Amino acid sequence: MTGNSPQPPATSRLLPVLALLWLAGLYLRIPILVAPALAPFIADDLALSQALTGALTAVPVLMLAIGAMPGSLAISRFGPRHTLAAALLIAALGSAARGLAPDPATLLMTSAVMGLGIAMMQPSLPALLPRWLEPHHLALGSAVYMNGMLMGEFIGAGLTLPVIMPLFDNSWRVTLMAWSVPALFIAGLLYLPIRERNRPLTRPAWLPDWKNPLTLRLGLLLGASGSLFFGVNAYLGSLLDQRGELERLDTTLFWFNIAQVAASLVMLAMARRWVGRKNLIVVMAALSLAFIGGIIITGGWLSVVFATAMSFTAGILLILLVALPPLLSSQGDAGRLAAGNFTVGYTLSFAVPMLGGLVADATGDTRHALVVMLGYGLLVMPIAWTLDLRERRQKN
Repeated sequence: MTGNSPQPPATSRLLPVLALLWLAGLYLRIPILVAPALAPFIADDLALSQALTGALTAVPVLMLAIGAMPGSLAISRFGPRHTLAAALLIAALGSAARGLAPDPATLLMTSAVMGLGIAMMQPSLPALLPRWLEPHHLALGSAVYMNGMLMGEFIGAGLTLPVIMPLFDNSWRVTLMAWSVPALFIAGLLYLPIRERNRPLTRPAWLPDWKNPLTLRLGLLLGASGSLFFGVNAYLGSLLDQRGELERLDTTLFWFNIAQVAASLVMLAMARRWVGRKNLIVVMAALSLAFIGGIIITGGWLSVVFATAMSFTAGILLILLVALPPLLSSQGDAGRLAAGNFTVGYTLSFAVPMLGGLVADATGDTRHALVVMLGYGLLVMPIAWTLDLRERRQKN
Protein backbone atom coordinates (compact mmCIF):
# COMPACT_ATOMS: atom_id res chain seq x y z
CA MET A 1 0.00 0.00 0.00
CA THR A 2 2.85 2.36 -0.85
CA GLY A 3 4.10 4.28 -3.86
CA ASN A 4 1.74 5.70 -6.47
CA SER A 5 -0.72 2.82 -6.43
CA PRO A 6 -4.32 3.92 -6.03
CA GLN A 7 -5.68 3.80 -2.52
CA PRO A 8 -8.20 0.96 -2.06
CA PRO A 9 -11.66 1.75 -0.80
CA ALA A 10 -11.87 2.57 2.88
CA THR A 11 -13.70 -0.68 3.66
CA SER A 12 -10.97 -2.71 1.94
CA ARG A 13 -8.36 -1.09 4.17
CA LEU A 14 -10.45 -1.26 7.34
CA LEU A 15 -11.56 -4.90 7.37
CA PRO A 16 -8.06 -6.51 7.35
CA VAL A 17 -6.99 -4.17 10.15
CA LEU A 18 -10.06 -4.98 12.25
CA ALA A 19 -9.54 -8.71 11.61
CA LEU A 20 -5.95 -8.48 12.87
CA LEU A 21 -7.01 -6.50 15.93
CA TRP A 22 -9.68 -9.12 16.71
CA LEU A 23 -7.25 -12.02 16.34
CA ALA A 24 -4.68 -10.32 18.57
CA GLY A 25 -7.43 -9.62 21.11
CA LEU A 26 -8.18 -13.34 21.37
CA TYR A 27 -4.75 -13.94 22.88
CA LEU A 28 -5.24 -11.37 25.61
CA ARG A 29 -7.27 -14.04 27.42
CA ILE A 30 -7.11 -17.51 25.80
CA PRO A 31 -3.75 -18.47 27.41
CA ILE A 32 -5.03 -17.40 30.85
CA LEU A 33 -8.49 -18.95 30.69
CA VAL A 34 -7.42 -22.40 29.47
CA ALA A 35 -5.64 -22.93 32.80
CA PRO A 36 -8.76 -23.17 35.00
CA ALA A 37 -10.26 -25.72 32.60
CA LEU A 38 -7.11 -27.85 32.68
CA ALA A 39 -6.34 -27.24 36.36
CA PRO A 40 -7.72 -30.57 37.72
CA PHE A 41 -5.57 -32.57 35.28
CA ILE A 42 -2.47 -30.45 35.95
CA ALA A 43 -3.00 -30.68 39.71
CA ASP A 44 -3.30 -34.48 39.58
CA ASP A 45 -0.20 -34.86 37.41
CA LEU A 46 2.06 -32.47 39.35
CA ALA A 47 0.48 -32.95 42.81
CA LEU A 48 -0.44 -29.27 43.17
CA SER A 49 -1.96 -27.90 46.34
CA GLN A 50 -5.12 -25.77 46.22
CA ALA A 51 -3.00 -22.63 46.50
CA LEU A 52 -0.73 -23.64 43.62
CA THR A 53 -3.72 -24.60 41.50
CA GLY A 54 -5.20 -21.15 42.05
CA ALA A 55 -1.84 -19.59 41.22
CA LEU A 56 -2.12 -20.93 37.66
CA THR A 57 -4.62 -18.12 37.09
CA ALA A 58 -3.54 -15.63 39.76
CA VAL A 59 0.10 -15.38 38.65
CA PRO A 60 -0.71 -14.33 35.05
CA VAL A 61 -3.25 -11.77 36.33
CA LEU A 62 -0.58 -10.30 38.62
CA MET A 63 1.83 -10.18 35.66
CA LEU A 64 -0.72 -8.12 33.74
CA ALA A 65 0.09 -5.35 36.22
CA ILE A 66 3.84 -5.93 36.50
CA GLY A 67 4.43 -6.17 32.75
CA ALA A 68 2.47 -3.11 31.62
CA MET A 69 5.37 -0.65 31.98
CA PRO A 70 7.92 -2.92 30.24
CA GLY A 71 5.38 -3.04 27.44
CA SER A 72 5.24 0.76 27.38
CA LEU A 73 9.05 0.92 27.27
CA ALA A 74 9.14 -1.50 24.33
CA ILE A 75 6.53 0.58 22.49
CA SER A 76 8.63 3.73 22.89
CA ARG A 77 11.75 1.95 21.61
CA PHE A 78 10.42 -0.32 18.87
CA GLY A 79 6.91 0.87 18.10
CA PRO A 80 3.55 -0.77 18.90
CA ARG A 81 3.53 -3.17 15.93
CA HIS A 82 6.91 -4.74 16.75
CA THR A 83 6.06 -4.80 20.46
CA LEU A 84 2.73 -6.53 19.83
CA ALA A 85 4.39 -9.15 17.61
CA ALA A 86 7.14 -9.80 20.18
CA ALA A 87 4.58 -9.93 23.00
CA LEU A 88 2.52 -12.53 21.11
CA LEU A 89 5.65 -14.65 20.69
CA ILE A 90 6.52 -14.36 24.39
CA ALA A 91 2.96 -15.26 25.43
CA ALA A 92 2.82 -18.20 23.01
CA LEU A 93 6.20 -19.61 23.98
CA GLY A 94 5.55 -19.16 27.69
CA SER A 95 2.13 -20.79 27.40
CA ALA A 96 3.50 -23.72 25.37
CA ALA A 97 6.38 -24.16 27.81
CA ARG A 98 3.85 -24.81 30.56
CA GLY A 99 3.10 -28.07 28.76
CA LEU A 100 6.74 -29.13 29.20
CA ALA A 101 6.98 -28.16 32.88
CA PRO A 102 8.34 -31.08 34.95
CA ASP A 103 7.50 -29.55 38.35
CA PRO A 104 5.34 -26.85 39.98
CA ALA A 105 8.16 -24.28 40.14
CA THR A 106 8.77 -24.47 36.41
CA LEU A 107 5.04 -24.36 35.75
CA LEU A 108 4.65 -21.12 37.71
CA MET A 109 7.75 -19.60 36.08
CA THR A 110 6.47 -20.32 32.57
CA SER A 111 3.04 -19.01 33.56
CA ALA A 112 4.71 -15.77 34.65
CA VAL A 113 6.52 -15.51 31.29
CA MET A 114 3.22 -16.02 29.50
CA GLY A 115 1.61 -13.34 31.66
CA LEU A 116 4.45 -10.93 30.84
CA GLY A 117 3.78 -11.38 27.13
CA ILE A 118 0.07 -10.70 27.58
CA ALA A 119 0.85 -7.69 29.77
CA MET A 120 3.00 -6.22 26.97
CA MET A 121 0.21 -6.82 24.46
CA GLN A 122 -2.28 -4.73 26.43
CA PRO A 123 -0.76 -1.23 25.94
CA SER A 124 0.43 -2.19 22.43
CA LEU A 125 -3.09 -2.43 21.04
CA PRO A 126 -4.30 1.03 22.18
CA ALA A 127 -1.01 2.51 20.95
CA LEU A 128 -1.42 0.83 17.56
CA LEU A 129 -4.96 2.10 16.94
CA PRO A 130 -4.05 5.72 16.07
CA ARG A 131 -1.44 4.45 13.59
CA TRP A 132 -3.73 2.04 11.79
CA LEU A 133 -7.13 3.75 12.02
CA GLU A 134 -8.61 7.13 11.26
CA PRO A 135 -9.77 9.10 14.33
CA HIS A 136 -13.45 8.35 13.69
CA HIS A 137 -12.69 4.59 13.74
CA LEU A 138 -10.77 4.51 17.05
CA ALA A 139 -13.78 3.56 19.19
CA LEU A 140 -14.68 0.80 16.72
CA GLY A 141 -11.11 -0.52 16.77
CA SER A 142 -11.15 -0.66 20.57
CA ALA A 143 -14.50 -2.46 20.56
CA VAL A 144 -13.22 -4.99 17.99
CA TYR A 145 -10.10 -6.07 19.85
CA MET A 146 -12.00 -6.10 23.14
CA ASN A 147 -14.61 -8.32 21.48
CA GLY A 148 -11.73 -10.62 20.54
CA MET A 149 -10.50 -10.57 24.14
CA LEU A 150 -13.89 -11.43 25.60
CA MET A 151 -14.48 -14.07 22.94
CA GLY A 152 -11.09 -15.47 23.97
CA GLU A 153 -12.37 -15.79 27.53
CA PHE A 154 -15.34 -17.80 26.37
CA ILE A 155 -13.38 -19.88 23.83
CA GLY A 156 -10.54 -20.67 26.24
CA ALA A 157 -12.86 -21.58 29.10
CA GLY A 158 -15.58 -23.23 27.01
CA LEU A 159 -13.87 -25.16 24.20
CA THR A 160 -10.77 -26.54 25.89
CA LEU A 161 -12.32 -29.58 27.56
CA PRO A 162 -15.12 -30.58 25.15
CA VAL A 163 -13.33 -29.83 21.85
CA ILE A 164 -9.57 -29.25 21.99
CA MET A 165 -8.38 -31.70 24.64
CA PRO A 166 -10.03 -34.80 23.07
CA LEU A 167 -8.20 -34.01 19.82
CA PHE A 168 -4.89 -34.59 21.59
CA ASP A 169 -5.59 -37.81 23.47
CA ASN A 170 -6.76 -35.85 26.55
CA SER A 171 -3.22 -34.64 27.23
CA TRP A 172 -3.18 -31.34 29.11
CA ARG A 173 0.43 -30.82 28.03
CA VAL A 174 -0.23 -31.11 24.30
CA THR A 175 -3.43 -29.08 24.69
CA LEU A 176 -1.49 -26.14 26.13
CA MET A 177 1.02 -26.31 23.29
CA ALA A 178 -1.72 -26.60 20.66
CA TRP A 179 -3.53 -23.50 21.94
CA SER A 180 -0.26 -21.54 21.57
CA VAL A 181 0.42 -22.29 17.89
CA PRO A 182 -2.16 -19.87 16.36
CA ALA A 183 -0.54 -16.96 18.21
CA LEU A 184 2.64 -17.50 16.17
CA PHE A 185 0.69 -17.10 12.93
CA ILE A 186 -1.05 -13.97 14.23
CA ALA A 187 2.35 -12.46 15.06
CA GLY A 188 3.41 -13.07 11.47
CA LEU A 189 0.22 -11.54 10.08
CA LEU A 190 1.01 -8.28 11.86
CA TYR A 191 3.68 -7.66 9.19
CA LEU A 192 1.23 -7.56 6.31
CA PRO A 193 1.61 -4.25 4.39
CA ILE A 194 -0.77 -2.11 6.43
CA ARG A 195 -0.35 1.62 5.91
CA GLU A 196 0.52 3.47 9.10
CA ARG A 197 -0.56 7.07 9.53
CA ASN A 198 1.22 9.86 11.42
CA ARG A 199 4.14 8.10 13.07
CA PRO A 200 5.56 10.19 15.94
CA LEU A 201 8.62 12.20 14.86
CA THR A 202 10.30 11.72 18.21
CA ARG A 203 10.50 8.76 20.55
CA PRO A 204 7.52 8.95 22.90
CA ALA A 205 7.89 8.84 26.66
CA TRP A 206 7.17 5.45 28.19
CA LEU A 207 6.78 5.93 31.94
CA PRO A 208 3.17 6.60 32.96
CA ASP A 209 2.47 10.26 33.63
CA TRP A 210 1.35 10.06 37.22
CA LYS A 211 0.58 13.79 37.16
CA ASN A 212 -2.11 13.11 34.57
CA PRO A 213 -5.25 12.53 36.67
CA LEU A 214 -6.56 10.04 34.11
CA THR A 215 -3.68 7.65 34.78
CA LEU A 216 -4.81 6.94 38.33
CA ARG A 217 -8.54 7.56 37.93
CA LEU A 218 -9.05 5.23 34.97
CA GLY A 219 -6.79 2.68 36.68
CA LEU A 220 -8.87 2.72 39.85
CA LEU A 221 -12.05 2.23 37.82
CA LEU A 222 -10.44 -0.57 35.82
CA GLY A 223 -9.58 -2.17 39.15
CA ALA A 224 -13.26 -2.15 40.08
CA SER A 225 -14.32 -3.75 36.79
CA GLY A 226 -11.51 -6.34 36.88
CA SER A 227 -11.95 -7.28 40.53
CA LEU A 228 -15.66 -7.84 39.99
CA PHE A 229 -15.08 -10.15 37.03
CA PHE A 230 -12.05 -12.07 38.27
CA GLY A 231 -13.27 -12.08 41.88
CA VAL A 232 -16.74 -13.46 41.19
CA ASN A 233 -15.22 -16.03 38.81
CA ALA A 234 -12.80 -17.09 41.55
CA TYR A 235 -15.31 -17.42 44.40
CA LEU A 236 -18.43 -18.52 42.58
CA GLY A 237 -17.79 -22.21 43.17
CA SER A 238 -17.18 -21.68 46.88
CA LEU A 239 -20.27 -19.50 47.20
CA LEU A 240 -22.53 -22.03 45.53
CA ASP A 241 -21.01 -24.84 47.59
CA GLN A 242 -21.69 -22.88 50.77
CA ARG A 243 -25.32 -22.51 49.70
CA GLY A 244 -25.65 -26.17 48.76
CA GLU A 245 -26.08 -25.22 45.08
CA LEU A 246 -22.84 -26.54 43.61
CA GLU A 247 -24.77 -28.36 40.90
CA ARG A 248 -25.50 -24.94 39.38
CA LEU A 249 -21.80 -24.13 38.89
CA ASP A 250 -21.48 -25.22 35.24
CA THR A 251 -24.63 -23.37 34.22
CA THR A 252 -23.71 -20.26 36.17
CA LEU A 253 -20.18 -20.13 34.73
CA PHE A 254 -21.57 -20.56 31.23
CA TRP A 255 -23.98 -17.64 31.54
CA PHE A 256 -21.44 -15.57 33.47
CA ASN A 257 -18.86 -15.83 30.67
CA ILE A 258 -21.27 -15.66 27.73
CA ALA A 259 -22.59 -12.39 29.17
CA GLN A 260 -19.17 -10.82 28.56
CA VAL A 261 -19.36 -11.89 24.91
CA ALA A 262 -22.82 -10.32 24.68
CA ALA A 263 -21.43 -7.11 26.17
CA SER A 264 -18.69 -6.98 23.56
CA LEU A 265 -21.20 -7.51 20.74
CA VAL A 266 -23.33 -4.64 22.05
CA MET A 267 -20.23 -2.44 22.13
CA LEU A 268 -19.34 -3.37 18.55
CA ALA A 269 -22.66 -1.88 17.50
CA MET A 270 -22.65 1.09 19.86
CA ALA A 271 -18.94 1.97 20.24
CA ARG A 272 -18.96 5.23 18.30
CA ARG A 273 -22.01 6.47 20.24
CA TRP A 274 -21.07 5.24 23.70
CA VAL A 275 -17.27 5.50 24.07
CA GLY A 276 -16.28 8.74 25.77
CA ARG A 277 -19.62 9.29 27.52
CA LYS A 278 -19.10 9.73 31.25
CA ASN A 279 -22.75 9.11 32.10
CA LEU A 280 -22.56 5.57 30.65
CA ILE A 281 -19.47 4.80 32.73
CA VAL A 282 -21.35 5.93 35.84
CA VAL A 283 -24.45 3.91 34.95
CA MET A 284 -22.56 0.69 34.17
CA ALA A 285 -20.45 0.97 37.31
CA ALA A 286 -23.56 1.56 39.45
CA LEU A 287 -25.43 -1.34 37.88
CA SER A 288 -22.46 -3.68 38.34
CA LEU A 289 -22.34 -2.87 42.03
CA ALA A 290 -26.09 -3.25 42.40
CA PHE A 291 -25.96 -6.66 40.72
CA ILE A 292 -23.10 -7.94 42.90
CA GLY A 293 -25.21 -6.88 45.86
CA GLY A 294 -27.96 -9.06 44.40
CA ILE A 295 -25.57 -12.02 44.23
CA ILE A 296 -24.74 -11.54 47.91
CA ILE A 297 -28.29 -11.35 49.27
CA THR A 298 -30.12 -13.82 47.02
CA GLY A 299 -29.78 -17.50 46.16
CA GLY A 300 -30.98 -20.03 43.62
CA TRP A 301 -31.69 -19.00 40.04
CA LEU A 302 -32.14 -15.36 41.02
CA SER A 303 -28.50 -15.27 42.08
CA VAL A 304 -27.51 -16.73 38.68
CA VAL A 305 -29.47 -13.93 36.98
CA PHE A 306 -27.68 -11.30 39.07
CA ALA A 307 -24.28 -12.87 38.30
CA THR A 308 -25.03 -12.86 34.56
CA ALA A 309 -26.25 -9.25 34.67
CA MET A 310 -23.18 -8.17 36.64
CA SER A 311 -20.86 -9.82 34.12
CA PHE A 312 -22.66 -8.04 31.26
CA THR A 313 -22.46 -4.56 32.78
CA ALA A 314 -18.88 -5.05 34.00
CA GLY A 315 -17.94 -6.13 30.47
CA ILE A 316 -19.40 -2.96 28.96
CA LEU A 317 -17.68 -0.89 31.67
CA LEU A 318 -14.35 -2.54 30.85
CA ILE A 319 -14.62 -1.68 27.14
CA LEU A 320 -15.73 1.89 27.86
CA LEU A 321 -12.62 2.39 30.03
CA VAL A 322 -10.07 0.59 27.86
CA ALA A 323 -11.20 2.52 24.75
CA LEU A 324 -10.39 5.90 26.32
CA PRO A 325 -6.56 6.23 26.08
CA PRO A 326 -6.43 6.57 22.24
CA LEU A 327 -9.22 9.16 22.42
CA LEU A 328 -7.91 11.23 25.31
CA SER A 329 -4.19 11.45 24.55
CA SER A 330 -1.89 12.36 21.71
CA GLN A 331 -0.80 9.47 19.49
CA GLY A 332 2.58 8.94 21.15
CA ASP A 333 1.06 8.97 24.65
CA ALA A 334 -1.74 6.43 24.11
CA GLY A 335 0.42 3.44 25.10
CA ARG A 336 1.85 5.36 28.03
CA LEU A 337 -1.58 6.19 29.44
CA ALA A 338 -2.85 2.66 28.82
CA ALA A 339 0.21 1.19 30.57
CA GLY A 340 -0.44 3.31 33.65
CA ASN A 341 -4.11 2.34 33.65
CA PHE A 342 -3.31 -1.37 33.36
CA THR A 343 -0.60 -1.20 36.04
CA VAL A 344 -3.05 0.25 38.55
CA GLY A 345 -6.10 -1.66 37.33
CA TYR A 346 -4.64 -5.15 37.29
CA THR A 347 -2.78 -4.68 40.55
CA LEU A 348 -6.16 -4.00 42.12
CA SER A 349 -7.83 -6.79 40.12
CA PHE A 350 -5.40 -9.14 41.86
CA ALA A 351 -5.26 -7.49 45.30
CA VAL A 352 -8.95 -6.78 45.97
CA PRO A 353 -10.16 -10.38 45.38
CA MET A 354 -7.19 -11.66 47.38
CA LEU A 355 -8.14 -9.39 50.28
CA GLY A 356 -11.71 -10.60 49.93
CA GLY A 357 -10.51 -14.18 50.16
CA LEU A 358 -8.59 -13.43 53.36
CA VAL A 359 -11.68 -11.83 54.90
CA ALA A 360 -13.81 -14.79 53.85
CA ASP A 361 -11.29 -17.21 55.37
CA ALA A 362 -11.35 -15.25 58.63
CA THR A 363 -15.14 -15.15 58.86
CA GLY A 364 -15.94 -18.50 57.26
CA ASP A 365 -18.45 -16.86 54.88
CA THR A 366 -17.67 -16.66 51.15
CA ARG A 367 -20.15 -13.82 50.73
CA HIS A 368 -17.75 -11.56 52.59
CA ALA A 369 -15.25 -11.86 49.73
CA LEU A 370 -17.88 -10.31 47.46
CA VAL A 371 -18.67 -7.67 50.10
CA VAL A 372 -15.02 -6.52 49.94
CA MET A 373 -15.28 -6.13 46.15
CA LEU A 374 -18.57 -4.27 46.53
CA GLY A 375 -17.02 -1.99 49.14
CA TYR A 376 -14.07 -1.17 46.87
CA GLY A 377 -16.44 -0.37 44.02
CA LEU A 378 -18.45 1.99 46.21
CA LEU A 379 -15.25 3.76 47.28
CA VAL A 380 -14.22 4.53 43.68
CA MET A 381 -17.69 5.37 42.33
CA PRO A 382 -17.21 9.13 42.96
CA ILE A 383 -14.26 9.03 40.54
CA ALA A 384 -16.62 8.15 37.70
CA TRP A 385 -18.66 11.28 38.42
CA THR A 386 -15.61 13.55 38.22
CA LEU A 387 -13.91 12.16 35.09
CA ASP A 388 -12.84 14.75 32.51
CA LEU A 389 -13.32 13.01 29.16
CA ARG A 390 -12.76 15.96 26.84
CA GLU A 391 -10.68 14.84 23.85
CA ARG A 392 -7.00 15.78 24.02
CA ARG A 393 -5.74 14.33 20.75
CA GLN A 394 -4.76 17.62 19.11
CA LYS A 395 -1.06 16.68 19.01
CA ASN A 396 -1.28 13.85 16.49
